[in-house]
Amino acid sequence: MKTEFVRSARAVGVLWAVCTLCFAVIQVVILVQPAWIGTSDSPQPGGTLGLFQVCLDSGWPVPECRGGLSSLSPLPSFQSVAVLVCVSLWAVWTSVVCLCLFRFCSAATVYKICAWLQLSAGFCLALACVLFPDSWDNPEMKSLCGNTAGSFSLGRCSVHWAYILAILGILDYATLATLAFVLANRQDALLPPDTQEAYSYKKNATKRKKLQSQNNLP
Repeated sequence: MKTEFVRSARAVGVLWAVCTLCFAVIQVVILVQPAWIGTSDSPQPGGTLGLFQVCLDSGWPVPECRGGLSSLSPLPSFQSVAVLVCVSLWAVWTSVVCLCLFRFCSAATVYKICAWLQLSAGFCLALACVLFPDSWDNPEMKSLCGNTAGSFSLGRCSVHWAYILAILGILDYATLATLAFVLANRQDALLPPDTQEAYSYKKNATKRKKLQSQNNLP
């Protein structure tokens, strides 16, 4: 029975790690792709817009784009959003790097570290998604979506897949973090009985030492 429990826990842990790595890659795509906003069907020339680029359709197969990651500078109106997405990206990739700690630290500790990093990534991404519509009142949006574009108003444009993917990423981070906390809490049940007793004894000894130090304070 315990062997089956160990196998299922490891299988879920592997699935969690794979999903974490996959969405870390997807987060890079969310950041760099100019596909947060795009023009709807209209007779005027269309295009798309991201945090770093504005791309307008031309007669060529490749659209004409302004800006880009080469300058490492987001569009002026989206700087705060880009910073939040970058912080979220840093947090999720740090959680991916922390997967190497399974060889050196207890699994419960690694799961908890990754869970807090993923919660931080989700919070930053959620804040970026909330602030993004407030930043639509800018020259880039008006040139692409018309003069009716403004804060929380898309004009003749519509939301495209990168922004939708970012919103779905918030739910993904919440799910991954919750699963990591659950896996961390289940790790004690996977320990051998003698290891559990030693861990419990060490934990109680630490509590007694803290209480003694507090009682000795004047």
